[in-house]
Amino acid sequence: MIIAVDGPTASGKGTVAKHLAARYGLKLLDTGTLYRAVGLAVLDAGGDPADEAAALAAAQVLNLAAIDQDRIRSSAAGAAASKVAAQPAVRAALLKAQRDFAADPAGAVLDGRDIGTIICPDADVKLFITASLDARTGRRLKELQARGETIDFETLKAQIQERDARDMGRTDAPLRQAPDAHLLDTTDLNVEQAAAAAFQIVDAARATH
Repeated sequence: MIIAVDGPTASGKGTVAKHLAARYGLKLLDTGTLYRAVGLAVLDAGGDPADEAAALAAAQVLNLAAIDQDRIRSSAAGAAASKVAAQPAVRAALLKAQRDFAADPAGAVLDGRDIGTIICPDADVKLFITASLDARTGRRLKELQARGETIDFETLKAQIQERDARDMGRTDAPLRQAPDAHLLDTTDLNVEQAAAAAFQIVDAARATH
């Protein structure tokens, strides 16, 4: 079984994906970490994430096993990820790694922004997770504050809006809900409620297959 989980930043898609992987015994790939890692590598090298040559070079040598899961969660890595993800050459370089992961006969859960539309268009179940801008800003603010980063709500909200616009407006694999994806709005749901709603969707989809 392949489960595709898409949605904008801080919608809860990563958390839902983790719960789905645990419940159904599937391996998990958060594809956003790939773009964050590429963006961070460019920054570490003193480059500009918007520079396609620099971003492509970083993508081509990306080592999945060496990704620093803590450092890629910074706001700087998130902003850099959005810039490198807008570049078709970078997306092409990372496409094979994502599809290879999904091709495992044991099945997988992948979360990102183009899983149901581009990476795994034939996924058994597709979810599109969303939430209001204010709810997403509040969640990301808590996450960044827990990391010791200081940023005010309105500044972060503007950054998330800008990222949404970049993700949805890019010509290559824009963020959008696949026609056959199930919409799950987590604005008023806690983690357990969001996971339970996702389980319901997957169980219903499996019952009809």
